[in-house]
Amino acid sequence: MKITRIVPIVVASPPHRNWIFVKVETDVPGLWGWGEATLEWKTKGMIGCLDDVSPMIVGLDPRNISAITELLTKAAFWPLGIYGLTALSAIEQALWDIKGKDLGVPVWQLLGGKVRNRVRVYTHLGSGKVAIDLEERDISNYCESAAELAALGYNAIKCLPIPFTHHNVELAAVRHTEKLAIGLRDALGEDVDLLLDFHGRPASVDAALAYIQAVAPARPMFVEEPIPPGNTQAMALISRQASVAIATGERLLTHPEFDDLCGANAVGYIQPDLCHCGGLAIGQKIAATAATHYIGVCPHNPMGPVAGAVGLHFAVATPNFVILEEMAGMTPWYNDVIIGGVDRSDGYWDIPTRPGLGIEIDEREAAKHPFQQETFAGINARIARDGTMANW
Repeated sequence: MKITRIVPIVVASPPHRNWIFVKVETDVPGLWGWGEATLEWKTKGMIGCLDDVSPMIVGLDPRNISAITELLTKAAFWPLGIYGLTALSAIEQALWDIKGKDLGVPVWQLLGGKVRNRVRVYTHLGSGKVAIDLEERDISNYCESAAELAALGYNAIKCLPIPFTHHNVELAAVRHTEKLAIGLRDALGEDVDLLLDFHGRPASVDAALAYIQAVAPARPMFVEEPIPPGNTQAMALISRQASVAIATGERLLTHPEFDDLCGANAVGYIQPDLCHCGGLAIGQKIAATAATHYIGVCPHNPMGPVAGAVGLHFAVATPNFVILEEMAGMTPWYNDVIIGGVDRSDGYWDIPTRPGLGIEIDEREAAKHPFQQETFAGINARIARDGTMANW
């Protein structure tokens, strides 16, 4: 068996994304695999990167997954960075899909087998019919969306509760955030977990801790990215002083980065993105590193349905998996472009049983949603009082 072609397929998912599905074709009639290389605001560059690396693997046996990932990593010479690792991740995912189809088993069987009977998922405020304004942070609006999603069966919901933040905080903003978090807890009751994403907005440990203290009465499952990623010591300092669990990892890329974070016991949960960290095999190595430090894994996954399927198979086979992000409700045609989608009931995704990843892309339907220029989410992220550019 040989790889014959790498085909990227772009599907618009406005406002901030174009999904990039990657089809790895083989010389076996009807046998191909799917991966996802979605990279927000970098769609054209991502397509170019896939074109650059494709000649390296055309003609190789797709079942030799480790050999191909080693080749893509080492022959590149330069560290892969976000473009290279995203391309590698998508190709690696597609190779697992091919191997599972060739052997007639779901990918989770190849990753070590089933360790749970269903996979818990969470979604974001605004994923239903109730639209929300992230910057207004209107309490009644947030609570209305949360109640809608809970009624749809979700038992874990995420939102961004804080404003653009510099090195210090404004007292009125902190007090509003506290009221918002408590309002959400009252709206959801005690049976729905609340996940609070600070999105790296605070520019200092002190600012992050001020907001963590404000939301603590709502008993969130975790606070995500209380500061921008990259400073393990600062993140550990926050974790040791915070009264809630801390999560991070969506913007970390490599196994050594996660090893550093876990080795310092800097967080309670890590959030590797299987579309950016190198794929399923590296994802499981990162998870195993976390497990040695009693850290849970909550994969980052705001992308399209191929990424969702990848996350699902990872979750089925990874012992220290906790919960998986999904944003199916944010894009009206999320389920239209796939054949053999994922079933959700009571806040959980069912275990897939079909070979490979268990889904196919409806390429005719996908073609109805061509590339759209993304909205740059952070372009207006400024501190209101003086116009300082902020982390968004």
